[in-house]
Amino acid sequence: MIRVVLPQHLRTLARVPEEVQLEVAPPATLRSVLDALEAGYPVLRGTIRGHGTQQRRPFVRFFACEQDLSHEPPDAPLPDAVAAGAEPFLVVGAMAGG
Repeated sequence: MIRVVLPQHLRTLARVPEEVQLEVAPPATLRSVLDALEAGYPVLRGTIRGHGTQQRRPFVRFFACEQDLSHEPPDAPLPDAVAAGAEPFLVVGAMAGG
């Protein structure tokens, strides 16, 4: 069971609590977690990654175990603590300004 924490605007859109739990077949990867998230909550399709490219949207970042996973390959395995459900996978809305 993978634990995923979403930012407030996506929680509101999907009408879910702060943390959702997803069944993901091993090995747990960024792609498999996002696929499961979009399958379980179709309203999130296109909000975290682009429809056609499947690339991370600007101003969205991914973290787990105090590591920024935003630039990792989509099929790289997630940390063992995330795959075991001990630590959450975080989807974070990045800040910008000038």
